[in-house]
Amino acid sequence: MAHEHHHHAHSEIAELKHINLAFYIGIGLNFLFVIIEAIVGIIIHSLSLLSDAGHNLADVVSLSLSLLAFKLVKVKPNENYTYGYRKTTILVALFNATLLLISIGIIVYEAVQHLISPPQLPGFTIAWVAAIGIFINGFTAYMFLKNKEKDINVKAAYLHLLSDALVSLVLVIGGIIINYTKWYWIDAVLSLVVAVVIIKSTWALLKSTLRLSLDGVPENVDINKIEKTISQMNGIENIHHIHAWALSTTTNALTAHILVSRNFTIKEIDSLKKKVKHELEHLNIHHATLEFEQNMADCDKEEL
Repeated sequence: MAHEHHHHAHSEIAELKHINLAFYIGIGLNFLFVIIEAIVGIIIHSLSLLSDAGHNLADVVSLSLSLLAFKLVKVKPNENYTYGYRKTTILVALFNATLLLISIGIIVYEAVQHLISPPQLPGFTIAWVAAIGIFINGFTAYMFLKNKEKDINVKAAYLHLLSDALVSLVLVIGGIIINYTKWYWIDAVLSLVVAVVIIKSTWALLKSTLRLSLDGVPENVDINKIEKTISQMNGIENIHHIHAWALSTTTNALTAHILVSRNFTIKEIDSLKKKVKHELEHLNIHHATLEFEQNMADCDKEEL
């Protein structure tokens, strides 16, 4: 067991290092791409490149905030913040989802403007600059792929970068078509299609983070399964007054009252408590506060 625990801890440290590295590389490369897009956009008077540069700059900000949230998680609790700053990971994830929707709104607005009055753009120049964006965003998104389901902030970063890669791909396709056909409206149409695809995934992320920010039950926690599993343990008559919420995007907490057999001794209850907490860990509960009772009369009303 000690060997397994050590291996698990070593694996978690390795994952955190990989995620931190991914954030640093993502921030650095995307900021460099923002500068390239902005300079070229100004030189050739390309509104689409300048708009995409603004969109990418928003992503640089959101990646930086996500990295800050990861750093704040490591800050130890104090008398004013007894859980530390873990909640910042949820707030940042919510902000990132909102920011992504706003940036998509800007893209849609610009696309509509281009449909009304398509600007004359040098197609190949747009295509070459956008191709750099595909490589940068695709590479950094791939670095987040492995851990995207383990943390909402990592998933948000992955979606941000993947959406940027898709937008860059659209600009490449649009640039090539524009160069040969002079159909300048193509760029706007493809941008709208991509925006719809991104909105679908971002909306799910927004709902998930909003749920956690309101202390809703995390998606990876099944209250009914917890109640059934714990109630079936030897010596436990029932579990009630269950409250589960997220301390961070990776840590869940739970409080509950547990009614045990009247003939259980204090030592037996203490042993049972350890078994319950161990079982809860397998049900995605990392921090449990349990109140054991031997008489339902001890629990007259639910505690919020």
